[in-house]
Amino acid sequence: MTTTTPEAVEHPVHKSSPGAASGHSRRTGRVRRIGLPYLLLLPALILELLVHLVPMVIGIVMSFKELTQFYIRDWGTAPWSGLDNYRMSVDFDAPVGEALLHSFFVTVGFTLLSVGLCWLIGTAAAIFMQDTFRGRGLLRALFLVPYALPVYAAVITWVFMFQHDNGLVNHVLHDQLHLTDKPSFWLIGDNSFWALLTVSVWKGWPFAFLIVMAGLQNIPRELYEAAALDGAGVWQQIRRITLPSLRPVNQVLVLVLFLWTFNDFNTPYVLFGKAAPEAADLISVHIYQASFVTWNFGTGSAMSVLLLLFLLLVTGVYLAVTSRGRRAADV
Repeated sequence: MTTTTPEAVEHPVHKSSPGAASGHSRRTGRVRRIGLPYLLLLPALILELLVHLVPMVIGIVMSFKELTQFYIRDWGTAPWSGLDNYRMSVDFDAPVGEALLHSFFVTVGFTLLSVGLCWLIGTAAAIFMQDTFRGRGLLRALFLVPYALPVYAAVITWVFMFQHDNGLVNHVLHDQLHLTDKPSFWLIGDNSFWALLTVSVWKGWPFAFLIVMAGLQNIPRELYEAAALDGAGVWQQIRRITLPSLRPVNQVLVLVLFLWTFNDFNTPYVLFGKAAPEAADLISVHIYQASFVTWNFGTGSAMSVLLLLFLLLVTGVYLAVTSRGRRAADV
Protein backbone atom coordinates (compact mmCIF):
# COMPACT_ATOMS: atom_id res chain seq x y z
CA MET A 1 0.00 0.00 0.00
CA THR A 2 1.39 3.33 -1.08
CA THR A 3 0.64 6.61 0.51
CA THR A 4 0.87 10.01 -1.03
CA THR A 5 1.93 13.02 0.87
CA PRO A 6 0.51 16.45 0.25
CA GLU A 7 3.89 17.50 -1.05
CA ALA A 8 3.70 14.81 -3.66
CA VAL A 9 0.46 16.12 -5.12
CA GLU A 10 1.23 18.14 -8.21
CA HIS A 11 -0.65 21.39 -8.52
CA PRO A 12 -1.47 22.38 -12.08
CA VAL A 13 0.33 25.48 -13.27
CA HIS A 14 -1.85 27.90 -15.27
CA LYS A 15 0.15 29.42 -18.05
CA SER A 16 -1.18 32.10 -20.31
CA SER A 17 -1.16 31.15 -23.92
CA PRO A 18 0.85 33.27 -26.38
CA GLY A 19 -2.33 34.16 -28.25
CA ALA A 20 -4.01 35.67 -25.16
CA ALA A 21 -0.92 37.72 -24.32
CA SER A 22 -0.65 39.09 -27.83
CA GLY A 23 -4.37 39.94 -27.85
CA HIS A 24 -4.04 41.86 -24.60
CA SER A 25 -1.04 43.79 -25.89
CA ARG A 26 -2.91 44.63 -29.08
CA ARG A 27 -5.86 45.98 -27.10
CA THR A 28 -3.53 48.04 -24.91
CA GLY A 29 -1.76 49.44 -27.95
CA ARG A 30 -5.10 50.28 -29.58
CA VAL A 31 -6.27 52.13 -26.47
CA ARG A 32 -3.03 54.09 -26.38
CA ARG A 33 -3.30 54.99 -30.05
CA ILE A 34 -6.91 56.15 -29.63
CA GLY A 35 -6.25 58.07 -26.42
CA LEU A 36 -3.05 59.77 -27.53
CA PRO A 37 -4.71 62.22 -29.99
CA TYR A 38 -7.20 63.31 -27.32
CA LEU A 39 -4.37 63.73 -24.84
CA LEU A 40 -2.49 65.92 -27.29
CA LEU A 41 -5.63 67.99 -27.91
CA LEU A 42 -6.28 68.51 -24.21
CA PRO A 43 -4.06 71.65 -23.79
CA ALA A 44 -5.72 73.29 -26.79
CA LEU A 45 -9.18 72.44 -25.47
CA ILE A 46 -8.35 73.90 -22.06
CA LEU A 47 -6.99 77.06 -23.69
CA GLU A 48 -10.10 77.31 -25.87
CA LEU A 49 -12.24 76.97 -22.75
CA LEU A 50 -10.39 79.78 -21.01
CA VAL A 51 -10.18 82.14 -23.98
CA HIS A 52 -13.62 81.73 -25.57
CA LEU A 53 -16.13 79.74 -23.60
CA VAL A 54 -15.59 81.33 -20.19
CA PRO A 55 -15.96 84.94 -21.50
CA MET A 56 -18.99 83.77 -23.49
CA VAL A 57 -20.68 82.47 -20.36
CA ILE A 58 -19.80 85.67 -18.49
CA GLY A 59 -21.25 87.74 -21.34
CA ILE A 60 -24.50 85.78 -21.22
CA VAL A 61 -24.75 86.39 -17.48
CA MET A 62 -24.04 90.10 -17.99
CA SER A 63 -26.88 90.34 -20.52
CA PHE A 64 -29.37 89.66 -17.71
CA LYS A 65 -27.96 92.42 -15.48
CA GLU A 66 -28.45 96.16 -15.35
CA LEU A 67 -24.74 96.66 -15.81
CA THR A 68 -23.77 100.31 -16.31
CA GLN A 69 -20.74 102.41 -15.44
CA PHE A 70 -21.83 102.52 -11.83
CA TYR A 71 -21.09 98.81 -11.38
CA ILE A 72 -17.87 98.49 -13.38
CA ARG A 73 -15.75 98.09 -10.25
CA ASP A 74 -17.73 95.02 -9.15
CA TRP A 75 -20.05 93.90 -11.93
CA GLY A 76 -21.31 90.99 -9.87
CA THR A 77 -23.24 93.40 -7.64
CA ALA A 78 -25.23 94.81 -10.56
CA PRO A 79 -28.99 94.18 -10.13
CA TRP A 80 -30.74 91.60 -12.26
CA SER A 81 -32.87 93.01 -15.04
CA GLY A 82 -34.22 89.77 -16.47
CA LEU A 83 -35.11 90.11 -20.14
CA ASP A 84 -35.27 93.91 -20.12
CA ASN A 85 -32.03 94.26 -22.10
CA TYR A 86 -33.33 91.88 -24.75
CA ARG A 87 -36.70 93.67 -24.93
CA MET A 88 -34.92 96.98 -25.38
CA SER A 89 -32.72 95.57 -28.14
CA VAL A 90 -35.60 94.10 -30.18
CA ASP A 91 -38.00 97.01 -29.64
CA PHE A 92 -37.62 98.40 -33.13
CA ASP A 93 -39.95 101.33 -32.43
CA ALA A 94 -37.56 102.65 -29.77
CA PRO A 95 -34.27 104.41 -30.62
CA VAL A 96 -32.04 101.57 -29.37
CA GLY A 97 -33.85 98.85 -31.30
CA GLU A 98 -34.23 100.99 -34.41
CA ALA A 99 -30.51 101.74 -34.49
CA LEU A 100 -29.69 98.04 -34.00
CA LEU A 101 -32.04 97.03 -36.83
CA HIS A 102 -30.44 99.58 -39.15
CA SER A 103 -27.00 98.29 -38.26
CA PHE A 104 -28.17 94.73 -38.89
CA PHE A 105 -29.42 95.55 -42.41
CA VAL A 106 -26.20 97.42 -43.21
CA THR A 107 -24.18 94.42 -42.03
CA VAL A 108 -26.25 91.96 -44.07
CA GLY A 109 -25.85 93.99 -47.27
CA PHE A 110 -22.16 94.54 -46.65
CA THR A 111 -21.57 90.84 -45.92
CA LEU A 112 -23.41 89.60 -49.00
CA LEU A 113 -21.52 91.96 -51.30
CA SER A 114 -18.16 91.30 -49.69
CA VAL A 115 -18.49 87.50 -49.65
CA GLY A 116 -19.80 87.42 -53.22
CA LEU A 117 -16.99 89.61 -54.57
CA CYS A 118 -14.31 87.78 -52.58
CA TRP A 119 -15.49 84.44 -53.91
CA LEU A 120 -15.82 85.71 -57.50
CA ILE A 121 -12.41 87.38 -57.64
CA GLY A 122 -10.68 84.55 -55.79
CA THR A 123 -12.19 81.86 -58.01
CA ALA A 124 -11.39 83.75 -61.22
CA ALA A 125 -7.78 84.30 -60.11
CA ALA A 126 -7.36 80.66 -59.07
CA ILE A 127 -8.68 79.38 -62.41
CA PHE A 128 -6.42 81.82 -64.25
CA MET A 129 -3.42 80.60 -62.27
CA GLN A 130 -3.96 76.99 -63.33
CA ASP A 131 -2.24 77.65 -66.65
CA THR A 132 1.54 77.56 -66.72
CA PHE A 133 3.26 80.80 -67.73
CA ARG A 134 6.39 82.71 -66.88
CA GLY A 135 6.17 84.57 -63.59
CA ARG A 136 3.24 82.54 -62.23
CA GLY A 137 4.98 81.89 -58.91
CA LEU A 138 5.72 85.57 -58.37
CA LEU A 139 2.15 86.53 -59.24
CA ARG A 140 0.79 83.98 -56.78
CA ALA A 141 2.96 85.45 -54.05
CA LEU A 142 1.78 88.97 -54.86
CA PHE A 143 -1.85 87.85 -54.74
CA LEU A 144 -1.36 86.63 -51.17
CA VAL A 145 0.19 89.87 -49.90
CA PRO A 146 -3.13 91.45 -48.73
CA TYR A 147 -3.95 88.31 -46.76
CA ALA A 148 -0.48 88.12 -45.21
CA LEU A 149 -0.30 91.74 -44.10
CA PRO A 150 -1.37 92.60 -40.54
CA VAL A 151 -4.87 94.01 -40.48
CA TYR A 152 -3.94 97.25 -38.74
CA ALA A 153 -1.06 98.02 -41.06
CA ALA A 154 -3.14 97.32 -44.16
CA VAL A 155 -6.21 99.29 -43.07
CA ILE A 156 -4.20 102.28 -41.87
CA THR A 157 -2.59 102.39 -45.32
CA TRP A 158 -6.08 102.53 -46.84
CA VAL A 159 -6.98 105.35 -44.43
CA PHE A 160 -4.22 107.46 -45.93
CA MET A 161 -5.25 106.47 -49.44
CA PHE A 162 -8.85 107.57 -48.79
CA GLN A 163 -7.87 111.03 -47.50
CA HIS A 164 -9.85 113.86 -49.11
CA ASP A 165 -7.06 116.30 -49.94
CA ASN A 166 -3.96 114.22 -50.56
CA GLY A 167 -5.19 110.64 -50.81
CA LEU A 168 -4.19 108.35 -53.64
CA VAL A 169 -7.77 107.36 -54.47
CA ASN A 170 -8.92 110.92 -55.16
CA HIS A 171 -5.66 111.65 -56.96
CA VAL A 172 -6.28 108.79 -59.40
CA LEU A 173 -10.04 109.16 -59.81
CA HIS A 174 -10.21 112.96 -59.91
CA ASP A 175 -6.83 114.34 -60.93
CA GLN A 176 -5.70 111.71 -63.41
CA LEU A 177 -8.80 109.90 -64.73
CA HIS A 178 -11.25 112.82 -64.23
CA LEU A 179 -14.05 110.44 -63.25
CA THR A 180 -15.40 112.75 -60.53
CA ASP A 181 -16.27 116.42 -60.53
CA LYS A 182 -14.51 117.05 -57.24
CA PRO A 183 -12.56 115.04 -54.66
CA SER A 184 -14.85 112.78 -52.66
CA PHE A 185 -15.08 112.20 -48.95
CA TRP A 186 -14.59 108.45 -48.58
CA LEU A 187 -14.53 108.08 -44.81
CA ILE A 188 -17.76 109.96 -44.06
CA GLY A 189 -21.24 109.94 -45.57
CA ASP A 190 -22.60 107.36 -47.97
CA ASN A 191 -19.22 106.77 -49.59
CA SER A 192 -18.00 105.20 -46.35
CA PHE A 193 -19.93 102.02 -47.16
CA TRP A 194 -18.10 101.60 -50.47
CA ALA A 195 -14.76 102.42 -48.88
CA LEU A 196 -15.36 99.74 -46.24
CA LEU A 197 -16.44 97.26 -48.92
CA THR A 198 -13.33 97.96 -50.97
CA VAL A 199 -11.00 97.34 -48.05
CA SER A 200 -12.88 94.19 -47.03
CA VAL A 201 -12.77 92.69 -50.52
CA TRP A 202 -9.11 93.65 -51.00
CA LYS A 203 -8.27 91.98 -47.70
CA GLY A 204 -10.48 88.89 -48.09
CA TRP A 205 -10.27 87.70 -51.69
CA PRO A 206 -6.72 86.22 -51.36
CA PHE A 207 -8.09 83.75 -48.80
CA ALA A 208 -10.72 82.63 -51.31
CA PHE A 209 -8.02 82.44 -53.97
CA LEU A 210 -5.86 80.24 -51.75
CA ILE A 211 -8.68 77.83 -50.85
CA VAL A 212 -10.03 77.51 -54.40
CA MET A 213 -6.54 77.06 -55.81
CA ALA A 214 -5.98 74.19 -53.38
CA GLY A 215 -9.30 72.65 -54.39
CA LEU A 216 -8.40 72.85 -58.08
CA GLN A 217 -5.38 70.62 -57.48
CA ASN A 218 -7.73 67.68 -56.83
CA ILE A 219 -9.45 67.91 -60.22
CA PRO A 220 -7.81 65.51 -62.71
CA ARG A 221 -6.43 67.22 -65.78
CA GLU A 222 -7.73 64.33 -67.88
CA LEU A 223 -11.27 65.66 -67.45
CA TYR A 224 -10.35 68.95 -69.12
CA GLU A 225 -8.45 67.18 -71.89
CA ALA A 226 -11.40 64.90 -72.62
CA ALA A 227 -13.79 67.85 -72.58
CA ALA A 228 -11.54 69.77 -74.98
CA LEU A 229 -11.49 66.80 -77.33
CA ASP A 230 -15.27 66.74 -77.26
CA GLY A 231 -15.34 70.39 -78.31
CA ALA A 232 -16.14 72.02 -74.95
CA GLY A 233 -14.97 75.60 -74.62
CA VAL A 234 -13.45 77.30 -71.60
CA TRP A 235 -16.77 78.46 -70.14
CA GLN A 236 -18.34 75.04 -70.63
CA GLN A 237 -15.40 73.39 -68.86
CA ILE A 238 -15.73 75.81 -65.95
CA ARG A 239 -19.47 75.26 -65.74
CA ARG A 240 -19.50 71.48 -66.19
CA ILE A 241 -16.24 70.44 -64.53
CA THR A 242 -14.68 73.13 -62.36
CA LEU A 243 -17.66 74.47 -60.42
CA PRO A 244 -19.29 71.07 -59.71
CA SER A 245 -15.95 69.67 -58.54
CA LEU A 246 -15.41 72.68 -56.27
CA ARG A 247 -18.85 72.45 -54.65
CA PRO A 248 -17.62 70.93 -51.33
CA VAL A 249 -14.79 73.45 -51.13
CA ASN A 250 -17.07 76.38 -51.93
CA GLN A 251 -19.61 75.33 -49.32
CA VAL A 252 -17.02 75.58 -46.56
CA LEU A 253 -15.40 78.69 -48.06
CA VAL A 254 -18.65 80.66 -48.27
CA LEU A 255 -19.58 79.80 -44.68
CA VAL A 256 -16.17 80.82 -43.33
CA LEU A 257 -16.17 84.07 -45.31
CA PHE A 258 -19.69 84.86 -44.11
CA LEU A 259 -18.83 84.35 -40.44
CA TRP A 260 -15.58 86.30 -40.71
CA THR A 261 -17.15 89.22 -42.56
CA PHE A 262 -20.29 89.46 -40.44
CA ASN A 263 -18.20 89.53 -37.26
CA ASP A 264 -15.45 91.77 -38.63
CA PHE A 265 -14.57 94.46 -36.10
CA ASN A 266 -10.96 95.38 -36.86
CA THR A 267 -11.53 96.72 -40.37
CA PRO A 268 -14.31 99.26 -39.62
CA TYR A 269 -12.80 100.22 -36.27
CA VAL A 270 -9.39 101.05 -37.73
CA LEU A 271 -10.94 102.66 -40.82
CA PHE A 272 -13.44 104.94 -39.05
CA GLY A 273 -12.56 104.90 -35.36
CA LYS A 274 -15.03 104.53 -32.50
CA ALA A 275 -17.89 106.32 -34.28
CA ALA A 276 -18.53 104.71 -37.66
CA PRO A 277 -20.68 106.63 -40.18
CA GLU A 278 -24.31 105.62 -40.37
CA ALA A 279 -23.84 104.13 -43.84
CA ALA A 280 -21.04 101.86 -42.56
CA ASP A 281 -22.40 101.13 -39.09
CA LEU A 282 -21.62 97.41 -38.89
CA ILE A 283 -23.18 95.50 -36.04
CA SER A 284 -19.84 94.64 -34.46
CA VAL A 285 -18.93 98.33 -34.09
CA HIS A 286 -22.49 99.14 -33.06
CA ILE A 287 -22.30 96.66 -30.18
CA TYR A 288 -18.94 98.12 -29.19
CA GLN A 289 -20.44 101.60 -29.08
CA ALA A 290 -23.42 100.36 -27.07
CA SER A 291 -21.06 98.78 -24.55
CA PHE A 292 -17.95 100.96 -24.27
CA VAL A 293 -19.18 104.36 -25.45
CA THR A 294 -22.55 104.58 -23.71
CA TRP A 295 -21.30 102.37 -20.84
CA ASN A 296 -24.37 100.13 -20.98
CA PHE A 297 -22.70 96.75 -20.84
CA GLY A 298 -25.93 94.89 -20.11
CA THR A 299 -27.56 96.05 -23.34
CA GLY A 300 -24.36 95.45 -25.30
CA SER A 301 -24.11 91.91 -23.93
CA ALA A 302 -27.73 91.25 -24.89
CA MET A 303 -26.99 92.43 -28.44
CA SER A 304 -23.96 90.14 -28.56
CA VAL A 305 -26.05 87.16 -27.48
CA LEU A 306 -28.66 87.96 -30.12
CA LEU A 307 -25.90 88.16 -32.72
CA LEU A 308 -24.56 84.78 -31.58
CA LEU A 309 -28.02 83.20 -31.85
CA PHE A 310 -28.50 84.66 -35.34
CA LEU A 311 -25.16 83.31 -36.56
CA LEU A 312 -25.89 79.88 -35.05
CA LEU A 313 -29.27 79.84 -36.79
CA VAL A 314 -27.82 80.86 -40.16
CA THR A 315 -25.01 78.32 -39.83
CA GLY A 316 -27.41 75.51 -38.94
CA VAL A 317 -29.76 76.30 -41.83
CA TYR A 318 -26.85 76.63 -44.26
CA LEU A 319 -25.33 73.29 -43.21
CA ALA A 320 -28.72 71.57 -43.42
CA VAL A 321 -29.42 72.93 -46.90
CA THR A 322 -25.95 72.17 -48.26
CA SER A 323 -25.88 68.66 -46.79
CA ARG A 324 -29.30 67.92 -48.28
CA GLY A 325 -28.13 69.19 -51.66
CA ARG A 326 -24.98 67.07 -51.41
CA ARG A 327 -27.00 63.94 -50.64
CA ALA A 328 -29.31 64.67 -53.57
CA ALA A 329 -26.33 65.11 -55.88
CA ASP A 330 -24.83 61.80 -54.72
CA VAL A 331 -28.07 60.00 -55.46
